[in-house]
Amino acid sequence: MKLHIKKGDKVIVLAGDAKGKEGEVQSVDLQKQRAVVQGVNFVSKHIKARANAKYPDGGIIKMEGPIHVSNLQLINPKTGKPAKAGYQVDAKTGKKTRIFKTKEKEGGKK
Repeated sequence: MKLHIKKGDKVIVLAGDAKGKEGEVQSVDLQKQRAVVQGVNFVSKHIKARANAKYPDGGIIKMEGPIHVSNLQLINPKTGKPAKAGYQVDAKTGKKTRIFKTKEKEGGKK
């Protein structure tokens, strides 16, 4: 399944406890349609002692949890404003390029 969000994209959260926060997408799960966003949706993870080389004493750590992609909106890197993504095929080369769709007039409909 295709998603409008990719790793490395800058997004804003539309719904939930983290509504309004911005961050960069660290990973995307295509099967579950979820994305992990840097600095958003922290969850507590319990780790057993000696189970992980990074945390030999174990304990409770905070880490980013996944968010459903329907609760995320892309941010146009040029303007810094939320936008929808689309694709456009170049007639000469036949390559698909990603474009950001924005409204023609500020504050109004097309």
